[in-house]
Amino acid sequence: MVSGFSRFDCDWVKLTHHRRYAPMRRLYTASNLPEAYLLLHMLETEGIAAQVFNENAQGGVGELPFTHTYPELWVEDYDLQRARGIVEQFEQPKGPLKSFPCVHCGEQNPETFDFCWNCGASMSAY
Repeated sequence: MVSGFSRFDCDWVKLTHHRRYAPMRRLYTASNLPEAYLLLHMLETEGIAAQVFNENAQGGVGELPFTHTYPELWVEDYDLQRARGIVEQFEQPKGPLKSFPCVHCGEQNPETFDFCWNCGASMSAY
């Protein structure tokens, strides 16, 4: 028995090197690793510790059901509600990008373009 904890408490809180770990819950199943890591970094920016599981499971497709190889994000229990709020924001559809006509050729370009995709003219006038 660790000081102050019975063996039954260790099901919920592990003591390793005098550091406590709360139980973790699966927060999100991503369709690919870039999506998982994008969300992971959004969570970490908000101070929520998270872990990506199944990073290397794609190699098992064919031997494992493909749904078991998707990357998963797990967070500690006490951060679950805050993390769900961040996932909801992440999943919100983004509005359409505004587009502007090129001064040079008149072709429509998204607002994120620095140069016209058609003629290569600078879009810095916008």
